[in-house]
Amino acid sequence: MNDQRLIQRDATMSETKISARGVNVYYGDTHAIKDVDVDIRDRMVTAFIGPSGCGKSTFLRCINRMNDTIESCRVEGKITIDDEDIYDRKVDPVQLRAKVGMVFQKPNPFPKSIYDNVAYGPRIHGLARNKAELDEIVESALKRAAIWKEVKDRLSAPGTGLSGGQQQRLCIARAVATAPEVLLMDEPCSALDPIATAQVEELIDELRQNFSVVIVTHSMQQAARVSQRTAFFHLGHLVEFGETGEIFTNPKDKRTESYITGRIG
Repeated sequence: MNDQRLIQRDATMSETKISARGVNVYYGDTHAIKDVDVDIRDRMVTAFIGPSGCGKSTFLRCINRMNDTIESCRVEGKITIDDEDIYDRKVDPVQLRAKVGMVFQKPNPFPKSIYDNVAYGPRIHGLARNKAELDEIVESALKRAAIWKEVKDRLSAPGTGLSGGQQQRLCIARAVATAPEVLLMDEPCSALDPIATAQVEELIDELRQNFSVVIVTHSMQQAARVSQRTAFFHLGHLVEFGETGEIFTNPKDKRTESYITGRIG
């Protein structure tokens, strides 16, 4: 039976979780994303790389409709998660963001206790019936974010009092507390020192066992370390997408090669 479960789990690992077809994004008259088609697999880390302003963060924010909050922004095309069109009028963006967690570039804990930072999402989405269940969710999320041992004796202390690396792991705990299926990370290590970066990278590798992780990074070394698949964006186009090792050692497009070798950036 266990072998059968493993076979089923391995089979699900390569299934498409997120699919985008003909995605265009405009900020007013500016055409920021141009005809992007991509399939992102389940339980893998997918990295978006490319020069500043190439559209990688804009496309990332399409996956949980964060661009809805920008008045001048218009998204065209189709994005599905598990074959459900996330831009369908019936889809509630708040519910979508419970399913698609997000971690930002700069750690942004709420001005609340460590406990309340993590409990916030489960509370508003009604995921716990009582205090005991909420305690369990908070503990589980902090453990998943590899920060439980550091904070378990000071859960009532403010989240803003933690170090930068701890704050970012707290934000990851907050993102996973609503039991999302997809975790988006927008340059999650760019404000961190090398030790904290290494801790978060290790955590990303663990999280992919349960989530589809999509990470935007300006660091090609980081993309090579943490991801299984890499997408290279340039001037709003998705230029190349494939296995990370292949993209870095044998890119098919001259623009990808130029970026990886440092000729464009």
